[in-house]
This record gives sequence, structure tokens and C-alpha cells, in this order.
Amino acid sequence: MSRLAQTAGLTDIQQEILSTVRDFVDKEIIPVATELEHRDEYPQQIVDGLKELGLFGLMIPEEYGGLGESLLTYALCVEEIARGWMSVSGIINTHFIVAYMLKQHGTQEQKDTFLPRMAAGEVRGAFSMSEPSLGSDVSAITSKGVKDGDEYVLNGQKMWLTNGGTSTLVAVLCRSDEGHPEGTAPHKSMTTFLVEKEPGFGEVRPGLTIPGKIDKMGYKGVDTTELIMDGLRIPANRVLGGTTGRGFYQMMDGVEVGRVNVAARGCGVAQRAFELGVSYAQQRHTFGKAIAQHQAIQFKLAEMATKVEAAHAMMVNAARKKDSGERNDLEAGMAKYLASEYCKEVVEDAFRIHGGYGFSKEYEIERLYREAPMLLIGEGTAEIQKMIIGRRLLEEYRLQG
Repeated sequence: MSRLAQTAGLTDIQQEILSTVRDFVDKEIIPVATELEHRDEYPQQIVDGLKELGLFGLMIPEEYGGLGESLLTYALCVEEIARGWMSVSGIINTHFIVAYMLKQHGTQEQKDTFLPRMAAGEVRGAFSMSEPSLGSDVSAITSKGVKDGDEYVLNGQKMWLTNGGTSTLVAVLCRSDEGHPEGTAPHKSMTTFLVEKEPGFGEVRPGLTIPGKIDKMGYKGVDTTELIMDGLRIPANRVLGGTTGRGFYQMMDGVEVGRVNVAARGCGVAQRAFELGVSYAQQRHTFGKAIAQHQAIQFKLAEMATKVEAAHAMMVNAARKKDSGERNDLEAGMAKYLASEYCKEVVEDAFRIHGGYGFSKEYEIERLYREAPMLLIGEGTAEIQKMIIGRRLLEEYRLQG
């Protein structure tokens, strides 16, 4: 077990789960990750192994067949998985967010229908807010759901769906003006629809098309897609929570825990970059000694390790705050911001330690160098996180009188 990024106060069960996941990562993910990533191949065998470990139901309550674990346990597992290959943690993340939204906001019928199958990994989740003409400005969504008898008709184009092709249940955020008169604030006239579909690409159900995988610089293996709705009919009982107009709040609740997840991914990737850097520095020799013996490299290693430790501590704090039932948007924003920025910096330092070999596809650090930038964007850019942090700080430190 690494000396860095240890977590105090874990139960025996949590420690056992983490030990099992770390062993799986070392044996089943790290040896094949770079090869699969270079081929942009979906890691089906790894996903099947995660199903057997029960990780798709880690936070789903035991009454629905899950393990009923905390956000902290989940985040620490994600940290380990991202250390092996960040794309695999992305496969789990969107599934986890949809399961969390169902658990927190779904009707009893929706929970009974989906959560047991999600815990078993039989139903795989994805969620969709973004559109081609917007990113962080969720209020500008144009996709729309219109009531038609006992159904809603959905039209619009969504963007950047992780697991868009492999998922079978997508939580889609749309405008729904029904019951919300003209002039209603945009965030109060949005609804989350639970869209069931077949896995794959093309027309996956009448009125719903998944065009194909988006070719990306990194974050390969996992399928990132568009989603096009053209007269897609959804039963009224597939409105999340059974009531329209609550979608924005439901999605933001999901994104809040998703930010803890992204922070955990940043921690995992940074840990792996440090491991690669400190190992290479002891093997590579210049001027008659290992480069680890040069003060300049020791300074880099010291800075890298400190960043790994700081990001991990902040991520753990954000997860524990959410588990306590308290509001954690400030802590989650700080953790996501710091972990993603530090991840980029630690990966770049490890890349520099590798010298010219870091530019070669034969070395794992080349993959990490392409993966780290995604964390700067996913679940809200650094600028969005700083807006959230700043507003929350002004709430906490508002002058009286």
C-alpha cells in the first residue's frame, strides 16, 4: 500500500473493500490499460469484473440489492480505479450519479423498477445535461418535453454523454413549460426524464438516436456520444420524482456528488503519475547517478507528493461532509478544483522526469498526460468551481448590519 493518500478512521469493511479494489486494479486494469486505451477499446472484461465485485451497486441501499456504502467509500474506490485507468472510473461515475438521483428523488415505483437491476449492473446509467451550444450554462437548455396525454414528447440534441452507447437508462434534462407560466425562471421549468433504451448506436428506440462515439484526445475506451431526440415518447411515470419543474435541482444534486467523484479521479491519476515518476527517477541514471539523487528531481518529487496528499485530504473532507447530511457544495467545489489542477501539475512533472521517453507511447505517462486535461472540464470548469466557491464564501462571511 502506498504511503501517500491514506485515509484515517475507516472501518474494517471499508478497508477490506478498498484492499479488494486495489488488488483488482493492480492485477486486472494496470497491465492492460495502455494497450486498450491506444486501441480505444471498451474494457468489457474489466467491467464484468467490477460487476462481480458489486461496485455498480456500491452506494445503492441493501434493500435494493446494493452494498449500501457511503459516498466516502465510493470516492476512495474511484480513486483506486482511476489510478489504474481513468476511463474505467468514468464508466462507473455516470451510472452512480443516476442511481444516486433515483435513490434521492425517484418515486417508489421508479426505485423498485430500476435500483435492483442497477445494483446488479444489468441496467447501466448515463445522464445528460449539456447541449452542442452550451456547457456550464444549464439555464440555456433548449431540449424540450411537451405533455401529450399520458406521455411526454421529447425533442432536442444533447452532447457529451459518457456511456451514451453502452447505457440502457439515461437521465435527460429538458425544458417542460407545462404548469410553469411564461416568465418562470429557467431553472424552475426543467424536468428530468428517465429514458430507457437499447445499448448500441444508431436509432436505439423510436425517436432516439445515438450517432456514434466522439473521437477524443484522451479518455478513450469509454464511449462519449451525442443524443438526438426527435419525437421521442416517454410515459408520464418516467418523470423523475413524478413532478415536473424539479429537474434542475435533481441534476445539481447529482452533479454535486459527481464533483467529489471527479476530485477522486484527479487524486487517483495524480497518485499513479507520482508512482511512475518516483520509480523512473530511481532507474534512470545521468552524470553517474540515478536522477532521483539530483536535488532538482527531489524537489519535483517533494512537490508532487505534497499535492497528492493535499488533494486527497480535501476530497475525503468533501465526501464526509456529504455523508453527514450537510450541504457540501463549497467543499465539493474546492476539492474538484484543487484535485483537477494538482492532477494536471503532478502529471506534467512526472512527464518532465521521464524526459524524451515521456513522449513515447511505450510509457504509461504519455496516456496520463492526455487524460488529465479532461478533469479540468468535467463536472464544471475551474472557473465555474471558483464562482461556486466565491458565492458560498460570501454567504458564510456576509457582513451583518
